[in-house]
Amino acid sequence: MKTEITITSRCSRGTILSKRLSTTDTLSFGFMLFAFFLGAGNIIFPPLAGLQSGENLMPAMMGFLITAVGLPLICLVAIAKIGGGIPSMTKGLPTWVGTAIAATIFVVIGPAFATPRTGLVAYEIGAVPFLQDPSSSTQVIFTIAFFAIATLLALYPGKLMDIVGKALTPTLILLLTALAVSVLVAPSVPAGEATGAWAEDAFTTGFLEGYMTMDALGALIFGTLLVDILRRKGVTDSGDQARYMMIAGVIAAIGLAFVYISLFYVGGASAEIAATADNGGAILSAYVQSMFGGFGAVILAAVVVLACLTTAVGLTTAFAEYFNSKIKLGYRNWVLICAAVCLVVANLTLSELIAISIPVLFVVYPIAMALVIYVFARPAIAARTTTLAAMLIGALVTGVASGLNVAGLAQPLVAQFSILPLFDQHMGWIVPVIAALTFGLVYKRNERALATAEEQA
Repeated sequence: MKTEITITSRCSRGTILSKRLSTTDTLSFGFMLFAFFLGAGNIIFPPLAGLQSGENLMPAMMGFLITAVGLPLICLVAIAKIGGGIPSMTKGLPTWVGTAIAATIFVVIGPAFATPRTGLVAYEIGAVPFLQDPSSSTQVIFTIAFFAIATLLALYPGKLMDIVGKALTPTLILLLTALAVSVLVAPSVPAGEATGAWAEDAFTTGFLEGYMTMDALGALIFGTLLVDILRRKGVTDSGDQARYMMIAGVIAAIGLAFVYISLFYVGGASAEIAATADNGGAILSAYVQSMFGGFGAVILAAVVVLACLTTAVGLTTAFAEYFNSKIKLGYRNWVLICAAVCLVVANLTLSELIAISIPVLFVVYPIAMALVIYVFARPAIAARTTTLAAMLIGALVTGVASGLNVAGLAQPLVAQFSILPLFDQHMGWIVPVIAALTFGLVYKRNERALATAEEQA
């Protein structure tokens, strides 16, 4: 007998509105979210962090897990809590504010950075090792094929859960499990010496490195996509949608933690075989070649290509759905536009793309985090519009300063922000955001005290 999760809602006349998802569909829903998150950055950053952190691997990994797993889960909870995406989060402010924030995030994790990066990493790890003479021409051919497949999958969003959740993701999990098991059974390798910032403050460095996965930004986008997919499946009640999103978020978080911990240890176990590697792809290649030989290279290629493909599908779908809701060019046309831009950007080098994206992320992340913090504190805030506006302005100004600092621009101006605590760790936004939030919370308490005094009078 098939087990089902019973989640229903009824209107005033007693008519059932929401359908029930079977246990299999619920798990597939969670696996789909996990597959959307698991992409290029998730594969390339943890091994390098594990290698460079050396004897400081544990605090580095803890910091990384907070931003790469904890923040995305918190973002999903915030979306479920408020019952919608960024428009719901910015309710009360002018409509253009929410639109500008959402559009910026969609572009960043869409055709500007994250989506093209999936094609780049898939090429460099999944194709280059098998090419006798890799060149710009082979990169163009590979990225055309890669984004053609991603486009075809994205053109049929109604079947997205079935295709990704029930077919691609289980295969991906099996391949990643093979790498994880190899770490456990392999002879232990002495940890290398921590280098650079990993030697000075491994936890903070890992915390910031987790930003690079862009998963927290992705969660704000995927949350809207999840709601849409649930509606297509007949789950129409907002409470039911929130519960399914929570289940999916927990499944995705467990899966991501499993992958990150495994890849951190892969990096830590590669101190001898990949001591001079300067990117996660090279570390993974050296590791699997050492453990599995030629067969290992095939496993690695399959893992990377599947992970990057599923993420590309999710990002492309979310981008097209959003922009088509704002500018009616047709969902199909927006998918094609996204794919075309991705093809152009994906033919940069990986190092060039990462170098360009880092300053932008330090601008966008504080804004996203301010929104999430506001959602959780919202019930206790009276002057919501003023408080949210102040939080977003503080996050934007300090974020821009941090981005300029990373890019090495406008240093005299940036120097003025150095008085902020944690600014050197690219978290200077915390102080103005918390200060604005405190104002909102104190204002409500004063309002209650005044009301009480008036009643007593």
